Amino acid sequence: MTIDKTKTPFADSDISTEHSEVQSSTEHTSSEHTPPESPSEAEMVNSLKNHFLIAMPSLTDPYFKNSVVYLCEHDEQGAMGFIINYPVKLTIQELLKSAESISHEPMPPITEPVFLGGPLDMDRGFVLHSPIEDDSQSTLLNEQLMMSNSNLILSSLGTETQPEKYMVALGYSSWDSGQLEEEISNNQWLTVQCEMDIMFNTPVSKRWNSSLQQLGVDPSQLSSEVGHA
Repeated sequence: MTIDKTKTPFADSDISTEHSEVQSSTEHTSSEHTPPESPSEAEMVNSLKNHFLIAMPSLTDPYFKNSVVYLCEHDEQGAMGFIINYPVKLTIQELLKSAESISHEPMPPITEPVFLGGPLDMDRGFVLHSPIEDDSQSTLLNEQLMMSNSNLILSSLGTETQPEKYMVALGYSSWDSGQLEEEISNNQWLTVQCEMDIMFNTPVSKRWNSSLQQLGVDPSQLSSEVGHA
């Protein structure tokens, strides 16, 4: 997946937030991903694409403490994803109102929060959403999920053409080659197959616990052991 850093949030919108880009102690960078050249190269990484990363108690970075991260990309060159349980003090309605290129004001107001997708490019926006008929402005992530940074998708929210399910994030998370694997080996993350029900239907405050429950883990029973599903 390629992230075009020349684009402003949702390409042509004028959106500002109270958040500024800050590099965390686990500095993550993004790079363009290319297909593996051979099967042996592909086998170098046991891909965690379409998995959740569940932060362990040992991960104390303020950007990722008790976080759940949806991984939309993971290969030998690195990984990219979005935190799905860190709402910011900004509603989607307020975001739409701040975009000069969007003229409509949804009624009733969209009170769902915008999320902090990660510590990188927090002035850029992304919409994770269920599949739509016109998918020309979105990237297919799996059979149930797409991602877009197009203003056209944002402007559809609150209208008859909006996706059935969606969440809006500012910024994203990214790992260099081998970085995520090292963090997992250092007991900073648990991993489990992603669940759209957790992403779109589970209350934000329960997404960390619900993700752990997918592994049969109670938060009070967490130890230094690493687990995968």
